[in-house]
Amino acid sequence: MKESKYCSESLVVKTSIVFPTDTNTYGTLFGGKLMSYIDDTAAIAAMRHARKNIVTASTDSVDFLHPIYEGNSVCLEAFVTYTGTSSMEVFVKVTAEDLLKGEVNLCALSFLTMVAIDESGKPTKVPKVIPETEEEIRLYKSAVNRAEMRKRRKKETEELASKYRIPKE
Repeated sequence: MKESKYCSESLVVKTSIVFPTDTNTYGTLFGGKLMSYIDDTAAIAAMRHARKNIVTASTDSVDFLHPIYEGNSVCLEAFVTYTGTSSMEVFVKVTAEDLLKGEVNLCALSFLTMVAIDESGKPTKVPKVIPETEEEIRLYKSAVNRAEMRKRRKKETEELASKYRIPKE
């Protein structure tokens, strides 16, 4: 395993056209469909970085900044921005293009945490990441703060979950 890899080595670009079956009654892409695209693209970037199987540990909020309409192309760009021992933060940027007018809009941004696993399903070590571009460096430097927020959010979720009983069958 390489000790470190460049962010660009994990870059994934996925482009699809939005068909009528992908849209809601407003003619815009289903949010769940976009979230599936985001998870899929992030998973490929993480696997490309780690060269291991991965699982999704968390998805930060997905804010829908602009609608994606039927007939638009939707483009997702994902790459690993930061790594822990076995975890990887993956940044996903979503844009849509009106193919007839040529207008492009930023539609969503998201961060996901992926964990590399070995053959027995246990977390396994991943290479460190080397940022090069201004965007990669900015995301790399701010990753520790996002990781701390995720840890706090997970603790709060676990505390909330402890209040619920699961009925026995």
